[in-house]
Amino acid sequence: MTRILHVLDHSLPLQSGYTFRTRAILKAQQALGYEVCGVTGQRHVQDGPLVEEVDGLRFHRTPGKPSGPSGFAEWREIGAFAQRIEQLVGDWKPDIIHAHSPALCGAAAARVARRHGIPMVYEIRAFWEDAAVGNGSVRANSLKYRLTRALENHVIRSADAIVTICAGLRDDLLERHCPAERITIMPNGVDLTLFGTAPPRDSALAQELGLNDGPVIGFIGSFYDYEGLDDLINAMPYLTARYPDARLLMVGGGPMAGSLKFQAENSPAADAICFTGRVPHDQVERYYSLCDIMAYPRKKSRLTDLVTPLKPLEAMAQGKLVAASDVGGHRELINDGETGVLFAPDNPEACGAALVSLIDRKDKWPTFIEQARKHVERNHDWARNVNRYQDVYDALLSKASN
Repeated sequence: MTRILHVLDHSLPLQSGYTFRTRAILKAQQALGYEVCGVTGQRHVQDGPLVEEVDGLRFHRTPGKPSGPSGFAEWREIGAFAQRIEQLVGDWKPDIIHAHSPALCGAAAARVARRHGIPMVYEIRAFWEDAAVGNGSVRANSLKYRLTRALENHVIRSADAIVTICAGLRDDLLERHCPAERITIMPNGVDLTLFGTAPPRDSALAQELGLNDGPVIGFIGSFYDYEGLDDLINAMPYLTARYPDARLLMVGGGPMAGSLKFQAENSPAADAICFTGRVPHDQVERYYSLCDIMAYPRKKSRLTDLVTPLKPLEAMAQGKLVAASDVGGHRELINDGETGVLFAPDNPEACGAALVSLIDRKDKWPTFIEQARKHVERNHDWARNVNRYQDVYDALLSKASN
């Protein structure tokens, strides 16, 4: 049985788009007959045992916390992570090391893979330097940005095969002179065993939150600046002018939570906007059940043009209408006017107009929902897409045996 060691930034039981994609990958690979386990670096911040079983998956942890001045801290972090991977290679003897971005994971994995002659796959979900700009921790083209980009390029050159999640990232890799034959696209996907029939509306929760029978626009996720949630709040007066009973349900939290709540409190549509804070993952479906349209108003940036998000796919699988800004990452997932609607980014009026247009066409909602679900089933079902990994692994193992 082929053993795959996945090298990860963090994992379940932490909850994020990153951990949910990881879970889907490992579960789908188990179903194909692979033996899999994961190892996380020092950025997995949740307390727990050194070896942890979650949802039938085993994760090994790297002890310690990053410390020291910038640059030196990351170098020590890579070293500690590599030592932990080295231990697992000795004990578990994987056939392939599959590292996932950010570049710290790839750099640690590359050290061990070279030392032991084990084929290494590097999977890029986003470029670390662009993600740091998106969450406000790094300025574009700063020294730290350029150093991080250089580390990313080093890992790309070190890997035997590259996997990435979308065409935008693949095109950027080609511009970095990564050979096309080394790149495989593994698109973001949904475990459809977790998304069956959409749950019925939770009337008790609706009453608890003060939602009426008017159309409900929802956002469920992390409140980062690049998500454009300030534009969504500013779109609400346009929507309520046409549909006074419309409501906006904001579920989640993050760096922008305080400023977004302040903005909402001072909006002409303040009474139409509801914040719930973060909710347990096992309760998320209850909040989805209240939403008619899921809105994703991401701002236009290098990050949002290159990277496809997971949330719109989950919403389509849940039988929800999707309205999203017209950035590159969304265009790869949504066919405007067929599986959802796109609107100009950084434009609250365009966002409001798109929402009004969808509500005006309520008779078309079943068609939108059916087409979106079929799109996910055809193109973004993990049970199908996981076979692309098998092709990559088989090619590497065949080359290693020759």
